[in-house]
Amino acid sequence: MATLSAFSSPPWPNPSSNPDPNPNFLSQDDDTDQNSSSPMFSHSDEPHEDTDEDSLTGPQNPIPTPDPHPNPNPNFSSSVPSLLHICFNQDHGCFAVGTNQGFRIYNCDPFREIFRRDFFDLGGGGVSGGGGGIGVVEMLFRCNILALVGGGTEPQYPLNKVMIWDDHQSRCIGELSFRSEVRAVRLRRDRIIVVLEQKIFVYNFADLKLLHQIETIANPKGLCAVSQVAGSLVLVCPGLQKGQIRVEHYASKRTKFIMAHDSRIACFALTMDGQLLATASTKGTLVRVFNTVDGTLLQEVRRGADRAEIYSLAFSSTAQWLAVSSDKGTVHVFSLKVNSGSPGTEKSHTASDPNPAVSSSNSSLSFIRGVLPKYFNSEWSVAQFRLLEGSQYIVAFGHQKNTVVILGMDGSFYRCQFDPVNGGEMTQLECHNFLKPEEAFQ
Repeated sequence: MATLSAFSSPPWPNPSSNPDPNPNFLSQDDDTDQNSSSPMFSHSDEPHEDTDEDSLTGPQNPIPTPDPHPNPNPNFSSSVPSLLHICFNQDHGCFAVGTNQGFRIYNCDPFREIFRRDFFDLGGGGVSGGGGGIGVVEMLFRCNILALVGGGTEPQYPLNKVMIWDDHQSRCIGELSFRSEVRAVRLRRDRIIVVLEQKIFVYNFADLKLLHQIETIANPKGLCAVSQVAGSLVLVCPGLQKGQIRVEHYASKRTKFIMAHDSRIACFALTMDGQLLATASTKGTLVRVFNTVDGTLLQEVRRGADRAEIYSLAFSSTAQWLAVSSDKGTVHVFSLKVNSGSPGTEKSHTASDPNPAVSSSNSSLSFIRGVLPKYFNSEWSVAQFRLLEGSQYIVAFGHQKNTVVILGMDGSFYRCQFDPVNGGEMTQLECHNFLKPEEAFQ
């Protein structure tokens, strides 16, 4: 069993029960429990002798009042940083960037930089004299608490530590320490999930108490997804076998294993309520959608015929659409026949459906179904957007109807719109270079 050791700490803000609708970020809701606080902890993933974790306590302090209008650029650096990490927040309204100098937070619609923290200019207080490199930035919707992990050639923090950053105080207020490098972090308002190479730790957010440990197959990408609906925690991670997915339903205390693919798992995504799961393997030709409760395969769609590395999968908020990005340089949008509210229930897309984009997603050779290989019966994407092949992109659905947001490791930001009726090539609405805001990608 892992052990905890407590030491004196600053106050610990409790994340609010609702996301902040204010796009200006960094303000907690008024209904935050102002009496909840807990100590700062250091955690090790290996047991120590003669340590009783249940006996550990720490000082209790009132929660600080978050500043709703922090200085957006207190440590501004004019040099162009190297990009180390990029990810969306839980509702895809913002995205976070880790660089060799620090981290930055952006709003998606309208596109703008919200704030940045350039540790490189601060000097001291970190690894290699405050090298500044941040390899993981995990947001918690729009509140002022983030999880940071060092990265790059000169990391700001050790690669084996998760630092809990309070942007109201502009400093770390807690940490979780491990015996191996941290691959990823996932946040909920009530949980912190830390992903190592072959193990996952689940902590209670309020007091950092370790609740669960999960062993996985080698997971260098840190694949892990969690639901975001209050009161129902679903966690998805690789299993112990190649191609296997493990689904933890904490509310019902059930574990479900799904043999999703013959090859290794490359990517997966979960709906906000945790009921639908999309998976892709290292082969990268097919994407499968499962019911997480019983493991039923609900739908299979085809990205293409050639092998590809799938970089990201994303459900729309209604689970009507699924977006896929890969190293082939094309973002695909697929129409789904199930909805998250009742997995397995067919939508009204039938043979007589007037929507040509949906009906054309099936091969035109379906009249010889069963005669030719399965490839010819595949469901294809409704809409596409073409990018530079070989670059790494992640995708999510925008808050405006029928839009997608695409982020590139080259600093590119695209917002596009697709036609749900006619399909085809998406329309580019805007593009920016978020590392050089004054420049746009052509």
